[in-house]
Amino acid sequence: MASRKPFYLLVGLLIIAGVSLTLHRHYTYDIPWLPGETRQTWSIEAKVEFDATGEEILASLAIPNTQPGFTQLNQQTASPGYGLSFSERETGGDRAEWSVRNASGEQALYYKVDMLLDPYAAPPQTSKPPKLKVHIEKEPYATAANQLLDRAQERSSNPYTLARELIQEFNIQSQNAQLLAQLKPQLNWVVQLLHQAGVPAREVHALYLEDGRRRQELVNYIQVFDGEDYELFNPETGDRGRPENLLLWEYHSGPVLEVVGGINSHVTFSMIEQEQPFSVALNQKFADNELLNFSLYTLPLEEQALFKGILLIPVGVLMVVLMRILVGLKTSGTFMPVLIALAFIQTSLITGLVGFLLIVGAGLVIRSYLSYLNLLLVARISAVIIMVIGIIAIFSIIAYKLGLTEGMKVTFFPMIILAWTIERMSILWEEEGPHQVVIQGGGSLLVAVLAYLAMNNELIRHLTFNFLGIQLILMALVLMAGNYTGYRLLELKRFKPMVEDK
Repeated sequence: MASRKPFYLLVGLLIIAGVSLTLHRHYTYDIPWLPGETRQTWSIEAKVEFDATGEEILASLAIPNTQPGFTQLNQQTASPGYGLSFSERETGGDRAEWSVRNASGEQALYYKVDMLLDPYAAPPQTSKPPKLKVHIEKEPYATAANQLLDRAQERSSNPYTLARELIQEFNIQSQNAQLLAQLKPQLNWVVQLLHQAGVPAREVHALYLEDGRRRQELVNYIQVFDGEDYELFNPETGDRGRPENLLLWEYHSGPVLEVVGGINSHVTFSMIEQEQPFSVALNQKFADNELLNFSLYTLPLEEQALFKGILLIPVGVLMVVLMRILVGLKTSGTFMPVLIALAFIQTSLITGLVGFLLIVGAGLVIRSYLSYLNLLLVARISAVIIMVIGIIAIFSIIAYKLGLTEGMKVTFFPMIILAWTIERMSILWEEEGPHQVVIQGGGSLLVAVLAYLAMNNELIRHLTFNFLGIQLILMALVLMAGNYTGYRLLELKRFKPMVEDK
């Protein structure tokens, strides 16, 4: 019999290395054990893309500065071959400007900024109200606009209530509002009518901050001034105030992006929430700290957002290993529950469970008909994949029609895995009956729920991303569980009669 000493040595080394790396990160770089012990910092990356036409290029991007609720820590750019400068326009607002003598083809420029969530943030300058601009429209738009403004003024008492009433006038879709909407968007009309009423206002561009999001776009808000103070209004709902985690990106009446010498220009945003000690964030050491030179923070933000989810997979894998080897649960597929748990994180648990049961249930019904066609395996699986896509599309449309927006998130389910699950359960039904289908399907869902609860835990998410040594500890635990050859917990029921006979 081969010696088990090398195995135990390997497991011991993994645990020692994992614990050492974790302790080193905590005591050397003051990375906290609990997420609540840190200051919240947002790293936002703007990706400017355009097609250069072979001429001189001058690209100008509006960039945020310290503002109420956020303190700018530092900013970086990545633009090989381009000259770069930061400037401030006369109308206010900082901008990043890239230039190059000649360029052609697809171009990509990157700008990254770190913003500290700070309720005591002190902007370098207050936002100045825009100058009033009164537009004279032709008939019948002028009459419709005046009537709509008069109705809103009757129900308002100050600039803020006037802005709210104007937005509500457009939302109720009166005849005047419908007529005006044919000429220009609602947001432009609200700003124009506020100026007509002597209220300074402008359109601003903001960004919703949500951890791990990629390729996001700016949203429009209306900034309404009452003297030197201002309030933000959602142009679609009329809600007043600044939502939580809303960062104003461009708020000085300027364009977000200008490109000279290029076409098809657009900008998208990726963001990730960082957890840092208060002292690090306060002293603006985030970008220069040695910690970043050998960590996931050196990766682009899109990849960091991916790793936030990828590093949770070993936690789900450990749950599968424990439930199958130690408990003895049967699952449909080895690691299918982990992928389903990842989908649950995107959809929420209840929505995910309902969606999974509906898709698999409908798939089994349709798959039962395919079994009578005597198709080859490849063709049958292909038909099941197409069927799953169709079922998801139908459920999404039905959910949207019924106003159940959560139901549209079923698109996050891994379609190939669902197709194979339906195929395996269908074959299992034909060979061993519905009892085994219920056992394996129920076991898969139970393990997926347990994996979801573990992977979606805030503490576990914090530890796995900030302490890479945890991955070595998880591997050691998986190896130890894989070496277990004793009885499973569910087998105790099978041997219980033997104990009772004695």
